[in-house]
Amino acid sequence: MTGRSQPAPSIARGRGARRTLATVAGAQSHGDGTERTVTAAQPITLAATLAPLRRGTGDPCHRVTADGAHWRASRLPSGPVTYRLVQAGPASIGARAWGPGAAEFLDGLPHMLCVDEDLGDFIPEHPRIAEAHRRHPGLRMLRTGLVFEALVPAVLEQRVHTVSARASWRKLVWRHGDPAPGPTPGPMRVPPAAETWRYIPSWDYHRANVDPQRSRTIVTAARSAAALEAAAVLDPSEASARLRTVPGIGVWTAAEIAQRALGDADALSVGDFHLSAIVGWTLLGRPLDDDEMVEYLEPLRPHRYRAIRLLEISGQARKPAFGPRTPLVDHSRI
Repeated sequence: MTGRSQPAPSIARGRGARRTLATVAGAQSHGDGTERTVTAAQPITLAATLAPLRRGTGDPCHRVTADGAHWRASRLPSGPVTYRLVQAGPASIGARAWGPGAAEFLDGLPHMLCVDEDLGDFIPEHPRIAEAHRRHPGLRMLRTGLVFEALVPAVLEQRVHTVSARASWRKLVWRHGDPAPGPTPGPMRVPPAAETWRYIPSWDYHRANVDPQRSRTIVTAARSAAALEAAAVLDPSEASARLRTVPGIGVWTAAEIAQRALGDADALSVGDFHLSAIVGWTLLGRPLDDDEMVEYLEPLRPHRYRAIRLLEISGQARKPAFGPRTPLVDHSRI
């Protein structure tokens, strides 16, 4: 390589204060579920915000219908719930929910959509991130509070291709989940409870192409599900430390959980097979390793994950393809 290298573009500056508040319209109960509308002071883009919850187009717990509605089945402390969310306006979300967990879900919806986020200190200087933030002001983080629900698919995605992990998720949820309450647009499943995951036979994990190490991590975590769920109210660093007490859960898995369950805008998936190279090529025009990525993104704390999501939804995240992808491994045939 010849010539003098150029300094890396700065990616963050400044501090400030601005808080986003929301109002919640009164719920209306009737035979077709319970309705509520959440309206925020700042934009909310529903599709981009909810995208991390969906594990592929065939996810038994998540459907997106032709009218743009997002249907999801979940398991709350008060019981199973099916909910339907629609973009009612630039800063408002219409919600309808069915099942024993409906009231709890609707009460917690503003919290889940992180409408109380403070973005005053997020002033990125890198032109790609700044432009993505300008074009997508409605991106919110996710704070479902459902730690174990986020944990299982994250563990299934460890060290395997996404397509394989999602196929495993589909097989296990269809077999061991419960029918979703309410008039769903098609067959849907509520994710299995922690106790169910704990007692799934080893051969069912094997048939779903889940190797013993990942199934052992899920079963071990299920034994401590109550303590892990309590991480939802901890400081992000404390929550990550608690999650990583489970053998088989490291920095990457803890970050993937925090991105969905804890609303952590800084949860950087260090150790991801592609992420550091994508960040490097997108922002610097060259690859980075994990240590270099962490150092380069440091000025963006506490919004490093937010910056990654903005690059993803803006279509700017990129990495050249240098060769064939690694082969898929079918553990069910081993």
